[in-house]
Amino acid sequence: MIYRLVKMTFKPDKVETFEALFNRQKDSIRSFPGCEHVRLMHDLADTRVFFTFSIWQNEQALEAYRSSELFEQTWAETKILFDDRPQAWSTSVVAEGTQL
Repeated sequence: MIYRLVKMTFKPDKVETFEALFNRQKDSIRSFPGCEHVRLMHDLADTRVFFTFSIWQNEQALEAYRSSELFEQTWAETKILFDDRPQAWSTSVVAEGTQL
């Protein structure tokens, strides 16, 4: 599994535009072959900062998505809203904890 985290900082007046865009596209992303999960998270300290967290079956599935028309269209609409350069990490699980 690939655990993908993308940090995005938006122009203050574009936050609502991004939220609407994500809500419009989230079901299509979730149903993309190889996508196991997608979640949008908001930074508590800075209302302009969002994170997407997604889980992909493997690197090939993630790359297929990144090469897709869905990604290209969504990214084109998203990147014009940025106030700072996005950051992205692809990770794997090393260890899991349990709740006490």
